[in-house]
Amino acid sequence: MEAQRAKDGEQHLVVVRLDRERYGVPIEHVHEIIRMQEVTRIPRAPAFVEGVINLRGQVIPVIDLRKRFGLPHGERNGAARIVVVEMNGSRVGVVVDAVLEVLRLPNSSVVPPEELLAASEVAFLQGVAKQGEDLILLLDLQRVLEVHEQRALAELQAP
Repeated sequence: MEAQRAKDGEQHLVVVRLDRERYGVPIEHVHEIIRMQEVTRIPRAPAFVEGVINLRGQVIPVIDLRKRFGLPHGERNGAARIVVVEMNGSRVGVVVDAVLEVLRLPNSSVVPPEELLAASEVAFLQGVAKQGEDLILLLDLQRVLEVHEQRALAELQAP
């Protein structure tokens, strides 16, 4: 997929909102977008893990990106969604405030994150894209969770 992205010179994104910011998720990692539903809480799971859902017979862990990124707690409304993504080889649901659009952006509009902040602070970003006057933070789903957090999520899915 990376080769295709470089070849055509653009990125295909699902743009979501968290708090007041826009985040882009590479469309090739998005399996589906579903309405919020009841999440079964898991005792002693990491704080950012909401719990698990049963999606057509498959147990999917659900994480709250607001909590993961240290954003302020916000009230969920009817626009909130669970975006089911491929993250480090597993399907994971990520809670977002809203799904805004599907978008194609030229690679030339992307600024690498290390040009903006220290690499450790933005390890989960591929870059920042400029769309007119707006900025979109491009998520690197493979780096949103640390290795021990990835293992904890995998354990939630184990039969």
